[in-house]
Amino acid sequence: MSERRAYLYKGVGETVGVVTLDGRPERLIVQWPGDDVLDAEGVRGVARVKSVERAFGAAFVALPGGADVLLPIKPDMPKLVQGGLVEIEIRTASRADKAAVARFVGEGPVGEGAEPRVLAAAPTLEEQLRHYVKAGSPTTGERALEAVEAAEADILETVFSLPGGGDVAIETTRALTSVDVDLGGREGDAKRAARQANMAAIAVSARVLRLKGLGGLVVFDLVGRGHDGQALTVAARNAFAPDNPGVAIGAISKFGALEMALPRRARPVMERLVDARGGWTAPYAARRLARALEREGRADPGGRLAARCAPAVLEAFAELDAGLAERLGRRFTVSAEPGWSNDRIEVSAA
Repeated sequence: MSERRAYLYKGVGETVGVVTLDGRPERLIVQWPGDDVLDAEGVRGVARVKSVERAFGAAFVALPGGADVLLPIKPDMPKLVQGGLVEIEIRTASRADKAAVARFVGEGPVGEGAEPRVLAAAPTLEEQLRHYVKAGSPTTGERALEAVEAAEADILETVFSLPGGGDVAIETTRALTSVDVDLGGREGDAKRAARQANMAAIAVSARVLRLKGLGGLVVFDLVGRGHDGQALTVAARNAFAPDNPGVAIGAISKFGALEMALPRRARPVMERLVDARGGWTAPYAARRLARALEREGRADPGGRLAARCAPAVLEAFAELDAGLAERLGRRFTVSAEPGWSNDRIEVSAA
């Protein structure tokens, strides 16, 4: 039977939750100071209609102090009027260059005192962990940090080994996420080996896609031919059950591709960690730098520390400097090295 455990790490400029499935990271939930609290699944409130785009079947609405949110127009909804009020719930947080998406709850209030307002905040990080892991309190401290960095390492990977041999490569484009299954060195009957590899690939990919926070169209390039469509579809339904409601699974095509659509909810955590070129973002690298300094500071109590990093990372670290000084004392210096990449960080005794 599958076992899930929760971990909670509170670092300098970050609060991070991890859910593991049978010892492997399955979800990473990240909160940084300055995050838009209105841009999260579960936020509910009365919003103002900014514009109605009937040609696209949607309207843009906004909660007080929040960014514009896309509200799809359904046939059973009342007519929306620019400047009017509607009650909404955020169903999908914003991502990259796409606005958050809301669902229509009801017509907004009318009359004197009718103004946009927030009715319910999004679940806290701790509440989300309790939702995914029903029993026990999350593990904290150094073990939690180890779980966080193991999860981040998996998120930054592309190729994942399968139990019994073979691997899957999970890559994203603007249109879809592709999962390429490779048989590797599996031995024995070819048809049986292919079936086992495809089954394992579905289970591993379900965990990794949840971890990376990826949704939308997903296409599996299965290995072998003559697939047992019913068995693979059942396996996919079971593996992706935690992502319901909203999972849709198609039939296996004559080319051996299994297509499915996964719901998008939270902002993909990959967007915090890596930029469009695949390198570390400066804010993420700055937090890795703060962790490294804190770790070294605990190992050398009272010692002076020196760190070096890329200029962009030093700039992002400025907002973490005071918080780290509260934990370690003012016994560290950080300098920039022109030409360094964001993922190059060095910490040593001064």
